[in-house]
Amino acid sequence: MHDHIAFVHTSPVHVRTFDGLMAELAPELRVRHVVAKELLALAMKVGTNDPGLAEHIQRRMREAAATGARVVVCTCSTIGGVVEQSPTDGRYVAARIDRAMADRAVTAGSRVLVVAALESTLAPTYELLMDSARTLGQELRVDCLLVPDAWAHFVAGETQAYVDCVVAAVAAAVPPPGVVVLAQASMAPATPLLEVIGINAVSSPRLGVQRAIAQFQAQAAR
Repeated sequence: MHDHIAFVHTSPVHVRTFDGLMAELAPELRVRHVVAKELLALAMKVGTNDPGLAEHIQRRMREAAATGARVVVCTCSTIGGVVEQSPTDGRYVAARIDRAMADRAVTAGSRVLVVAALESTLAPTYELLMDSARTLGQELRVDCLLVPDAWAHFVAGETQAYVDCVVAAVAAAVPPPGVVVLAQASMAPATPLLEVIGINAVSSPRLGVQRAIAQFQAQAAR
């Protein structure tokens, strides 16, 4: 029975985040999680254009949908573009968590600063933003900021140090007028901290879940 939304994560830390959002925004829906840490590791090793990676992603998406999910959402920005191109045979919607964030950023201003702790995330997020800009008919200038020191904190489970590192890097960069795009879902806790110091930032989890729920409802209405 197609009565739930599934998420594919590349880190188990995201399970609690998305469980909480779903409980808040759509408590009536069942949720399934598949943690596939190997997808990000493989993407970093072979690149996102590798056919083997695409096949592996497709298998994991089908696994997530196997019990009847109408929508399967990947929460990893690095592989989001591959996910959207993953064939579903019409059985479910394959979605990336950051598509809604990109649409919000594009409509918020003509200049965007993309922030990531992994270099592999920058290009996919840049391409996503430019795709959203073309679709929405918006002019867009995109700058990128890599915060490599932050990732070691994330891997070590030092969440607050990770977020603090991201906030400090963005504050020091003096971002241009417009909006800061926190490219990785794990960066979401930095959003309110940046807003406190006057920086307009967007992150993917809440916006992406809202979009996934709308996609579920659209599928259910058919």
